Amino acid sequence: MNRPGKKISFFFPSLKRVETPPFLPTNFCGTQALSITGSHCQLNCKHCGGRILQNMTAAETPDTLKKAAERIAGQGGRTILISGGANKEGRVPLGPFVRVMKEIRSELGLKVLVHTGLVSEDLAEGLVEAGVDLALLDIIGDNGTIRDIYHLEASVEDFEQSLKFLSDRAIPVAPHVVMGLHFGQIRGESRAFKMIAHYPVKALVLIGFRPIPKTVLARTEPPSPEELGGLFGLARSLFPRTPVVLGCERPLGLHRRKLEDLALKAGLDGMAYPGEQALQTAVDLEMEVTYHSECCALIK
Repeated sequence: MNRPGKKISFFFPSLKRVETPPFLPTNFCGTQALSITGSHCQLNCKHCGGRILQNMTAAETPDTLKKAAERIAGQGGRTILISGGANKEGRVPLGPFVRVMKEIRSELGLKVLVHTGLVSEDLAEGLVEAGVDLALLDIIGDNGTIRDIYHLEASVEDFEQSLKFLSDRAIPVAPHVVMGLHFGQIRGESRAFKMIAHYPVKALVLIGFRPIPKTVLARTEPPSPEELGGLFGLARSLFPRTPVVLGCERPLGLHRRKLEDLALKAGLDGMAYPGEQALQTAVDLEMEVTYHSECCALIK
């Protein structure tokens, strides 16, 4: 288990362009995010409203996905994240893209990460065939959050079943838990952690709810850094031998700086897009720091 004064991995994937000394990446294609549904999502979740998809490159057919992957590989990229909006059942329609995912890995040598949404057995079999390197799956531990935020007629058990379908087939998976997703309240996160702890996941990625402009929750106050910091401690205790990472999204400003400081002091193993203060804190804590230009879920 990571402890303050030990190791920390900082990640600057090319989902955003960042130049934070001493990390000045020359390759901004470490990980590129592609949406197979463009900016469309049938769920229209309250916290996102499809706006996150607008920051991804649209690749809505197998042919356009292949062309986008070829361009990324030609620019020196190493990894693609295939994402997209969900349908009314909470599933990202990845099935028609299985063949081209396999080609991208074998012909272009790119790692393929997929954001799955809820997973069926058929999709899990397809991901085995494609040989994906990592599946990213949001895990929600509260039925009210699933209904009221995701607009989804599903249950906590459906999310666990998705995790089981992936794990039973030895598909590497890095579950994500959005802390404070229920209207800025802590609700269901500990249940999600305990559920995930029953499976051999590659990493646990923690996301802090951040109000996004022009969404239903744009004016919603996120939980305090101290509330989220308490979840860091719980996650660390439940996953002593599994990497726990603070992912890309979290509140901005002073909240962000405090949260990053708490993550370092809680002994998390990695962090995406740390600020300059976090970099200095790591030095002050005499941590061994490594820098990476890929998705933080790929932490080893």
